[in-house]
Amino acid sequence: MAKPGRPGAAKGKKGPTKGTGGHGRKSLEGKGPTPKAEDRPYHKAYKAKQAKDRAASKPKKGQYVASSRGTSKAGGNEVLSGRNSVVEALRARIPATGMFIAQRIEMDDRIKEAMAIANHRGIPIAEVTRAEIDRMTGGDFVHQGIALQIPPYRYLDPNELLDRAMSQSTLPLLVALDGITDPRNLGAIIRSAAAFGANGIVLPQRRSVGVTASAWKTSAGAAARLPVALASNLNQVIAEYKRRGLFVIGLDADGDVELPAFELTDKPLLVIVGSEGKGLSRLVTENCDQVVSIPISSDTESLNAGIAASVALYQIASKR
Repeated sequence: MAKPGRPGAAKGKKGPTKGTGGHGRKSLEGKGPTPKAEDRPYHKAYKAKQAKDRAASKPKKGQYVASSRGTSKAGGNEVLSGRNSVVEALRARIPATGMFIAQRIEMDDRIKEAMAIANHRGIPIAEVTRAEIDRMTGGDFVHQGIALQIPPYRYLDPNELLDRAMSQSTLPLLVALDGITDPRNLGAIIRSAAAFGANGIVLPQRRSVGVTASAWKTSAGAAARLPVALASNLNQVIAEYKRRGLFVIGLDADGDVELPAFELTDKPLLVIVGSEGKGLSRLVTENCDQVVSIPISSDTESLNAGIAASVALYQIASKR
């Protein structure tokens, strides 16, 4: 006689009578690891990350690792930082593409002026964390909670610069720099060149400073008006300019004629300024039609490159 079963117990054969096709195993595997909070669309961390990304990408993309003071490269864009530096750059109408203000920053007169100028010129302003400005400025902790993003300078081709100069004047005046590495010297030379009627500047691609934010600031806005060309080989450009009719003079303390005695101001000119201390390089000196010196007191060793360029350009302008 069969034993009675337990009340409610299932009758029949023990275990499944057919397979599930693997569905049971798949359901146990789950859907993988839980996504990070910032990757889940409905999480507040996701929204915060999206807002931060929008703020960082708001300025237009343009063309520095932190320098010793005030400028850095971040993401291909030059960044100028510090309250005085930013205000001065905005006053000089440097073509900024974005301004970044730290959250909960102390609103002094400089910050207010910077924001007023940026708003007036339509420069996007983004509020970000101090850590973000630290990152943008390469760890420049004297940024004082404000940074200005500068686009890359758009250089001309040297032949394009000469074409433009010849279309503007029957006596074009161009300035080339040989070994100038201080952006303040470059800015001062750009300012003087614009003041004394030069048509443009030629910079060598190697061993030379470029048109950075510091150069912009020192030029007092002249960099926005005076074109600058970039030469892959300065000596080749000198040879081409000579072929096209320019008389090439170099400024050097060991010149064969002093500036007051220089008479060839009725010709198209290329004036080459060497670095302070080293002067003109050997090849550049050899390629000059004439090397001119500025007479100075024997007590003075040399002139700053920016001052030397200003004196020479004033002398040329006064004789034309």
